[in-house]
Amino acid sequence: MNTPEPHYKFNPKKLEKLNNPERLKMIPPEYIWQSLNPAEHDDKLEIGAGTAVFSLAFQKLSGRGTTTAVDSSELMVDWMRENIVPDNPEIIPLLTDGTTVPVKDESADLVYMITVHHELDDQPGMLREAKRILRKNRKIFIVDWNMNDTEHGPAVEHRCYPADVADQLKAAGFGDVRIFEGMKDFFLVTACT
Repeated sequence: MNTPEPHYKFNPKKLEKLNNPERLKMIPPEYIWQSLNPAEHDDKLEIGAGTAVFSLAFQKLSGRGTTTAVDSSELMVDWMRENIVPDNPEIIPLLTDGTTVPVKDESADLVYMITVHHELDDQPGMLREAKRILRKNRKIFIVDWNMNDTEHGPAVEHRCYPADVADQLKAAGFGDVRIFEGMKDFFLVTACT
């Protein structure tokens, strides 16, 4: 299994990049939502939410419930509280230590990470944590950078292969693991509890 070097982390002081509307074109939430064959995703949880751009997009697509927007940067969590929550009380910012998420077992219908998996220091551990958080017969999805060299994003040596992510999901106890490669610079992996 090819595991990326765990030293690359996004600099939270560059949060304006996270708010770039082009991200929603490069990683279209509608494409992902259709790939999930969404059932009822009342309670959603995003790991590595940043400025909640995708939390907002998936909350809108769902049209119901809440989204817990988890991040390990206090700067990001404070930014979401100040800039997102006043107009979107269904978004709930939450600080994590990067290895555990302080929520109850089986408290979410959908857990997801977008361009975060390659940054995790303990990828298998976070996937086990995601499984703990998910209710039975619910889904996780992971979007991350393809291995090809791109104009944006981390260096190729910090990226991960979709097959490795799929193997990690299986090892964490997930089933029905699927890889989608319909985005130019990113892959999508989905799985069920």
